[in-house]
Amino acid sequence: MRSDEFYMHRALDQAHQAMAAGEVPVGAVVVNAEGDIIGEGFNAPVGRHDPTAHAEVQALRDAGQRTGNYRLTGCTLYVSVEPCLMCTGAIIHARIARLVYGTPEPRTGMAQSRANLFAQPWHNHDVEVVSGVLAVPARRLLKTFFAHRRAAT
Repeated sequence: MRSDEFYMHRALDQAHQAMAAGEVPVGAVVVNAEGDIIGEGFNAPVGRHDPTAHAEVQALRDAGQRTGNYRLTGCTLYVSVEPCLMCTGAIIHARIARLVYGTPEPRTGMAQSRANLFAQPWHNHDVEVVSGVLAVPARRLLKTFFAHRRAAT
């Protein structure tokens, strides 16, 4: 089995695609229990005119289409940035076994920064959460994107 860092690099590759498209650079991949990447996605709400087109949702949709099942039991989702409220709900509903993310999102993060929704007792599914994997390059990518955006205005 490959390391968390290997798969986070794949998520960061997706984040670079988001940045190249003018989107906030967040990327995600879904990995099955055998270690195969079965879904991938990057932020695309602006380009797709879809407020739900976050990297996590894109990767979950891709994995669901590839497997023919919206329940992704036994899978790990790697995402470069801590998930928001919407994505947290999608992760739980998809029955993801494990979430691994890079950098915290202090304004909207729902795994540790604003709340820990994964730890709430009312869910019918538990998700193991790992944070801080390749946090420095993930954070650097966000800072670069927003610095360029501010300079352009």
